[in-house]
Amino acid sequence: QVQLIESGGGSVQAGGSLRLSCVTSGRTFGTHTLAWFRQAAGKEREIVAASGWQPGSTYYPESVRGRFTISRDKAANAVYLQMNSLKSEDTAIYYCAARHTVNSEYYIGENEYYYWGQGTQVTVFT
Repeated sequence: QVQLIESGGGSVQAGGSLRLSCVTSGRTFGTHTLAWFRQAAGKEREIVAASGWQPGSTYYPESVRGRFTISRDKAANAVYLQMNSLKSEDTAIYYCAARHTVNSEYYIGENEYYYWGQGTQVTVFT
């Protein structure tokens, strides 16, 4: 059973920071690309960050670029999302996702992932 469990969500004042964690189990993810998605109420799920297994292979959409940072710990089979300078529009449920890849490239489409966590709520208030 492959399982991804997110944690670290909560409420934070605008301008503050949060660090999300996603611990994976069931198999090693050293050759997997890992990603974070988010879905706000009434909106479609969107990519937040993605990381291939090769360090430096990362992607961020313009909406979070420069504020969010994805990182991973291969030994711990974990992926993290450091979120700084949070805005009210960052309020959403955040999900981690994974898929196997034979190279270090990342994927940004949600339909390209087949392992998903249950999500963790992030609320940014003003």
